[in-house]
Amino acid sequence: MKTQKNILIAFLLNLSFSIFEFIGGTLTGSVAIASDAIHDLGDAMSIGLAYLLERKSKEKPDENYTYGYARYSVLGSFITTMILIFGSVFVIYSAIKRLFYPEVINYNGMIIFAIFGVIVNVAAAYVTRDTSSLNQRAVNLHMLEDVLGWIVVLIGSIVMKFTDFSAIDSILSLLVASYILYNAIGNLNSVLNLFLEKSPDDIKIGEIKSHLLALDGVKDVHHIHFWSLDGNNHFITMHVVTCVEGDIIKEKIREELKELGICHATLELELPGEKCEHDECELEFEVDTHHHHHHHHGHSHTH
Repeated sequence: MKTQKNILIAFLLNLSFSIFEFIGGTLTGSVAIASDAIHDLGDAMSIGLAYLLERKSKEKPDENYTYGYARYSVLGSFITTMILIFGSVFVIYSAIKRLFYPEVINYNGMIIFAIFGVIVNVAAAYVTRDTSSLNQRAVNLHMLEDVLGWIVVLIGSIVMKFTDFSAIDSILSLLVASYILYNAIGNLNSVLNLFLEKSPDDIKIGEIKSHLLALDGVKDVHHIHFWSLDGNNHFITMHVVTCVEGDIIKEKIREELKELGICHATLELELPGEKCEHDECELEFEVDTHHHHHHHHGHSHTH
């Protein structure tokens, strides 16, 4: 519940703030503030979306979504990240244009706005800080950028007030936007890995395998499929070759997997002599993906 509430607060802060910034940017003639306003509006939209999807992601699994709704939160993160990427590209473009066609800037107004900006965004970043949800991480990233952006604007506007070197305004917004772009691309990478069912990075399959083979009674494990729902909840399925009673060995394996941080395991048990559907399943991932046509070859072996 906490995550949702934080995201909602962040949304309201950002929305009201971006309106305030549009006015500020227009009044002071600062591209750093105006581009921040666009960025903040993008933030507000994506945070609003993140809020809705985060709420959705808390729903319990049902017949339609047997894994539950956690991926909705990941989707929120994806859209948020895309908005950030487009936003920062746009800011980079406006800043470069501004370098060639400088305009008059009201520095005092800019300093006042920037002080406000730092205060509001520090508050918002503080509210959204601690989190494990990728979605809220995306939101928090927005917040930190905003704080950084404003600190930069503040320093820049003070420097410009005393030196009258107005290109600083554009250079600053370039720096902030590039930093945002860099982070957003990193975030995009984690989101795509989840959607592409990549094995979670925090545990390697080989490591899981060696832990399980070390257990008494486990002769072999193969057919390991390992994926993550949202970066926190990992799922694993595997075939286990053993002579030990099923309930005993399953208990042991689940304990071991829990220690490795995998809470949801589906285990298929086989006896040592039993023929697995395809012997080479470890090597032949391509066989694995089409395994449905192996069932029709008339070998109805009863387990």
